[in-house]
Amino acid sequence: MEWNIASKIVRKVVVLDENHTVLEAAILMAEEFVGSVVITSASKITGIFTERDLMLRVVGKKRDPEQVTIRDVMTKEVVRVSPKDSASACLNLMKEHRCRHLLVFDGDEFVGLVSLRDLVALMMEEKEELIGYLQRYISS
Repeated sequence: MEWNIASKIVRKVVVLDENHTVLEAAILMAEEFVGSVVITSASKITGIFTERDLMLRVVGKKRDPEQVTIRDVMTKEVVRVSPKDSASACLNLMKEHRCRHLLVFDGDEFVGLVSLRDLVALMMEEKEELIGYLQRYISS
């Protein structure tokens, strides 16, 4: 039996307006100890800015993080999932879209995000439960 991702959704998400600089985003990410920031414009989600965006689109291109706005380097096409989705379905989406963070929506309402680390933890819990079940079955 596969569990849904509802228990692993990070609901306290770091959010930043798209007009901030990459440097401001990077400092915020370091202060909050997160690998991504949800990006908004006029309170609507417009993308996600990740460590990968920072490395590939700013540092790797030798752009000045003080001069570049997040809007110019964020990932605009975010991958959406539902709290009812399974960890394996989410992992398949991450593989397909080459990303490590998924935005979670319950209908049209943004409820949080889930990371690769969160999904691995959930799958480990699932496997531990299965092992316990099988051990009880074998010993009975």
